[in-house]
Amino acid sequence: MVSQSILNEESEAVSLKLFVVLSKAYKTVMDQAIKDMKSHGFSASEFTILEVLFHKRRIPLQQIGEKILVTSGSITYNIDKLEKRGLLKRVPSADDRRVTYAEMTEAGQALFTSIFPKHAAFVDGMMSGLTGDEKQHAIGLLKKLGKHVEV
Repeated sequence: MVSQSILNEESEAVSLKLFVVLSKAYKTVMDQAIKDMKSHGFSASEFTILEVLFHKRRIPLQQIGEKILVTSGSITYNIDKLEKRGLLKRVPSADDRRVTYAEMTEAGQALFTSIFPKHAAFVDGMMSGLTGDEKQHAIGLLKKLGKHVEV
């Protein structure tokens, strides 16, 4: 009979291995994705802000940080930079003076419409090491892991 402590040690070893492999895979994928974002003339934060606005059209500034996991100070800095480039604008809420929306300008929409398909194809290429079924399975497993870890 195998002792409980041996089973715990094996479980811990496999968990640590998974953690290391997941961390390395994330770093490798993100490094390449960021390199692609920069090739289009944007920092990772700027690109992800534009991507959120590209898909959502208009979003309160306060919610952007939650969507892309960056601090509010960083959001303000990047929104300012994108606004100076004429790619987005701040729009005050008609209903609530405390709320300001970020919205892409026509120029921002046109630029991102030309850039995003290239980026999506790049990401698809990075993921081509997995079949469609494997990607779906990985998505399910990673969501399950994330929900279990969330407190």
